[in-house]
Amino acid sequence: MNKIEKAVITVIGKDMVGILAKVSNMCAEKGVNVLEVTQSILQDMFVMVMLVDITDATDKIADLADAFDVLGKSANLKIHVMHEDIFNSMHKI
Repeated sequence: MNKIEKAVITVIGKDMVGILAKVSNMCAEKGVNVLEVTQSILQDMFVMVMLVDITDATDKIADLADAFDVLGKSANLKIHVMHEDIFNSMHKI
């Protein structure tokens, strides 16, 4: 069985209708499967963290990060995509 390749997507910005839809639509377009989502509204700020499976993504992680960055800028959001290896290497320190 092949190892699942995961990434974490974080989204922060002013709360507005459609943020989850925009990000999840981009995931679907890029072949990224959403595994888990947590979101909160902190005063008027929207905060979301997604754990995603990028095993079958149509783009490499750097290209995914760029695409989500463009989406974030167009929606006045800060969106980061980080490969799980970043967190795994931090754990080993």
